[in-house]
Amino acid sequence: MRMYDIIVNKRDGKALSQEEIRFWIDGYTKGEIPDYQTAALLMAICLQGMTSQETAWLTMAMAASGETADLSSIPGVKVDKHSTGGVGDKTTLVVGPIAAACGVPVAKMSGRGLGHTGGTVDKLEAIPGFRTVLEPQEFLEIVKQEGIALIGQTGNLAPADKKIYALRDVTGTVESIPLIAASIMSKKLAAGADAIVLDVKTGSGAFMKTMEDAIALAREMVAIGVHSGRETVALITDMDLPLGNAIGNSLEVREAIETLQGKGPQDFTQLCLVLAANMLFVAQRGTMEQCMEQASQALYSGTALTKFKAMVQAQGGRPEPELLALSPCKKTVCAQRQGYITKMETRQCGIASVVLGAGRAKKEDPVDYGAGILLHVKPGDRVEAGQPLATLYAAGEHLLKQGAQLLEEAIEIGGQPQPPMPLIYARITKDGVERLG
Repeated sequence: MRMYDIIVNKRDGKALSQEEIRFWIDGYTKGEIPDYQTAALLMAICLQGMTSQETAWLTMAMAASGETADLSSIPGVKVDKHSTGGVGDKTTLVVGPIAAACGVPVAKMSGRGLGHTGGTVDKLEAIPGFRTVLEPQEFLEIVKQEGIALIGQTGNLAPADKKIYALRDVTGTVESIPLIAASIMSKKLAAGADAIVLDVKTGSGAFMKTMEDAIALAREMVAIGVHSGRETVALITDMDLPLGNAIGNSLEVREAIETLQGKGPQDFTQLCLVLAANMLFVAQRGTMEQCMEQASQALYSGTALTKFKAMVQAQGGRPEPELLALSPCKKTVCAQRQGYITKMETRQCGIASVVLGAGRAKKEDPVDYGAGILLHVKPGDRVEAGQPLATLYAAGEHLLKQGAQLLEEAIEIGGQPQPPMPLIYARITKDGVERLG
């Protein structure tokens, strides 16, 4: 079997066999198949797609490419949560502590930034001293003791996905339903959780631009999870607007802490509570109404904040917000006219944050944890000429100039306010699609 023939088969629209997929994943994981051939196959998959059977085989091969975490020593139903990626999406930092405060263990493996979207690991590493790499036994002990631990994807859990994930980021092959489904679910299966909650984004700042694509991805992932014996639920949520007000690693951690203090932006707080309630639901902690009440109590009583601080300290970090340094150069973007914010092109906001240094253009690029954007307005808000729209942070003035230009192009001001968009559109389970918005 030759990798060349596998690439040609997919280029020509043929379905790959289980043996071909295993050959590719095994060979690439071992370093026997080079980046350029895998990049060619990823592009062919992006253009030609995969059948549900191919996607399932790819997921299983990626999950089996390394070790599988054994969480059986942790009592209770272990629930994992994953977002398909968005701009300003720091929900894990709030949702995980809420679930843990309600007695649901969270042993979560997260990823880095991908394309214009941020990554949880990058946010966690903005916290001084925080260790995202732990030995397996220490990881388990922290979950047993504190109820939650958040780490980066290790080299021996789904290593095929780790390599492919980095390559997709820089080869224009991120927006593919089979590749996204296989990437997410291979990590979830390898990470060993009993149940999974998925946050599938849709809109201009998401990888799934349309509702139909988001639902298709959600159905694919729920089917993989259920087939593997994991209770799996997916929410379709809006990403036509940045989530919350902060975009960039240190800024987003600060906003997560404010939210855990009960002072977060309304949209971000609402989504965190709904995601946490679904985690409690799949852990069989009650009806959705009861789970929503438990999540709200954990947030507003301060017990979730206590869990967050305990986790950060257990993983070597300092949880004080004032220690989250921001980049030294700062620029304010102001409104050029009066009116209403009618649009905020979310993907361009994400790209602006990458240009400022908060993300990666190439997989080997360093991240400036203090770079990013703090929004002062959102669509629907009325502004006056000269009013600040956002504050930008970067390591150099030239980066601020580029980022500011992109952000100014992303924000539109009109004469009439636009009606608000729903935050949550649908909920997908093994029983089907429930429309919510």
